[in-house]
Amino acid sequence: MNLVTDRWLAVTRQDGSECKIAPWQIAETENPVVEVNVPRTDFKGALYQWLVGLLQTTLAPEDDEEWYELWEESPSETSLQQAFSSVASAFELVSDDGPAFLQDFDLPEAEQKPISALLIEAPGSKTLKDNLDHFIKGDTVSEMCESCAATALFTLQTNAPSGGSGHRVGLRGGGPLTTLVLPEAPSASLWQKLWLNVLTREDYEPECQNRADIFPWLGKTRLSDKSGQSTQPSDTHPLQMYWGMPRRIRLLNNKTTGNCSLCGAQDETLFNAFTTKNYGVNYEGLWLHPLTPYRKDPKNKNPPLSLKGQQGGLGYRHWLGLCLTDADNGNGAAEVVQRWQERANYFREIAEAGMRLWCFGFDMDNMKARCWYEHQMPLIKVDENYRDAFVDLVGQLMIAAKDTVSLLRTQVKTAWFSRPKDAKGDISMIDQAFWQKTESAFYQHLHTLAVLPEDTSDLPAKVAKQWVELLSKTATEQFHFWVLEGDIEDRDMKRIIGSRRLLSSKLKTLKSLKPLWQLASTLEEEQAKPEVA
Repeated sequence: MNLVTDRWLAVTRQDGSECKIAPWQIAETENPVVEVNVPRTDFKGALYQWLVGLLQTTLAPEDDEEWYELWEESPSETSLQQAFSSVASAFELVSDDGPAFLQDFDLPEAEQKPISALLIEAPGSKTLKDNLDHFIKGDTVSEMCESCAATALFTLQTNAPSGGSGHRVGLRGGGPLTTLVLPEAPSASLWQKLWLNVLTREDYEPECQNRADIFPWLGKTRLSDKSGQSTQPSDTHPLQMYWGMPRRIRLLNNKTTGNCSLCGAQDETLFNAFTTKNYGVNYEGLWLHPLTPYRKDPKNKNPPLSLKGQQGGLGYRHWLGLCLTDADNGNGAAEVVQRWQERANYFREIAEAGMRLWCFGFDMDNMKARCWYEHQMPLIKVDENYRDAFVDLVGQLMIAAKDTVSLLRTQVKTAWFSRPKDAKGDISMIDQAFWQKTESAFYQHLHTLAVLPEDTSDLPAKVAKQWVELLSKTATEQFHFWVLEGDIEDRDMKRIIGSRRLLSSKLKTLKSLKPLWQLASTLEEEQAKPEVA
């Protein structure tokens, strides 16, 4: 199967019908494609990245004007087919005597693994041997069709966590977060969703003399064993960021007809195993993937670190760092998100239709996948001259919320335990409940702040009052829920009452909340003044 020329992408069209298409059909205007169909949510994120990478590699616009023209009128099937066919030779999934997509060019004798090991959450061989696969069972995926095998392979290579001695992590580090800009309209075409995340040639010059610098599987693998070397950005073309290949893998081609264990589709070619070997490409240095947010070292002594999935999931507490810049921790938005913020000032009619940010990634604990997280949040257009002030105002709301939830967590533990500092265990559910209860109000305030005059420097008193009152109310209600719900026979009521009083007093005196209460009191005083006849 060739991933560029063959019809293997399962999609949904605008009228709800489902079919399989070749990638060059994503821009059809009659009954356009609106979504990809996949058996797993991580596959959806992978296919979006794969398609964005294909567009970036073969159809990058010259400048923003050309980008806008292709947004207004998508390319014809013929022109898209011609563009994609220029790299078709790099996208053969199976090849007995030549390059194969994302697979080692000339893999010697290597360890054989079941095809299920391509899935990031699959239990390792030792876990299976020791019969410890209690929660994620092994051997549940015995065969994959060509479509699922290709998607699983790309998912692993682009998200690759540590895989044991010499099994390298992905170019962005293991389990990176990915952020994509999407239209708010549910009826938006897949073309529009993808095109929003394509950069111009001014950002990424696609010309390349050696295609193996972009597609590493077209040449001999840059080994990283004792006699090998690391791979720095200067050693390859920048576009290799979309096609990183840290793992040495070769799919075993088994010509058997049957049903795929993942999607259930019948296929004449099913894969049940692959071979793999360690010490493949070891990406080091200043790699900044355009689809991933990074945390910068405030002292600039170390290269930026890609943001990863983390316990507790994603939510509005990450909004600043994923959409703009969070000075509190150094988190900064992905390049495609920054680029959209710039475009939004020029293409206002697109921006005013509404945009959202899709964030997703694995929460990894070294080799173990603890969870897959994804979240969508509004992507708000902010005028460039007002952006710094806006970030500062939003930062005040965010810091107040973080301090409040920290206080709540501390007082709940104090009410629960006589020695709260010694208490162990996961209590992240307290934080999650608090963030969920306050999320919608936060986004409402974002929209209010985004349209204030450019010379605004202080938080509006009305916003401050509503926010600090919501934080205080939510913290109090959540304290009662976690501490007082259910049976009370074994509770220390004296300790609970003390914790409750301390919560109430500190909600008024916390450093980040105090200025908000002062603004709130100012507003109340203004409202209490009698009207002059």
